[in-house]
Amino acid sequence: MKKGAHVCETPATQFLRAHGVAFTEHVYDYVEHGGTAESARQLGVPEHEIVKTLVMQDERARPLIVLMHGDRQVSTKNLARRIGAKSVEPCKPEVAQRHSGYLVGGTSPFGLKKPMPVYVEASALTLPRVCVNGGRRGYLVGIAPGVLVELLAAEPVNCAL
Repeated sequence: MKKGAHVCETPATQFLRAHGVAFTEHVYDYVEHGGTAESARQLGVPEHEIVKTLVMQDERARPLIVLMHGDRQVSTKNLARRIGAKSVEPCKPEVAQRHSGYLVGGTSPFGLKKPMPVYVEASALTLPRVCVNGGRRGYLVGIAPGVLVELLAAEPVNCAL
């Protein structure tokens, strides 16, 4: 590996390298509340191929990760039904940060502070490549979607709106 070959060193990129995962790096100017629409616009990538990492919790405040297309929303009702929970809701930003170890807007599914179950929208796994957060705001990594299942044991679900 060449010195200085990587744009960013985060727990996520350390995790990916430790597992021998090939990834591309995509840096953009983070815009508060810009979301995946902003990163897609700046990077010239379809928003559907950007997979957002959402920290949610069930009715007993047990955290979980949902990986969803940038241009879609999570049906919390369908997700709860699918995982056998009474309800699922997004965590408050400070709670999400405590669980993941990442700032909201820079949450990666890789290198999480504490292990959590991971669910991925099944249709994201059919794409040739996806971009997920690389562990900091304004930084995405491009990977083969199968990596989400192989390394994170992400369970495919159908919960997109």
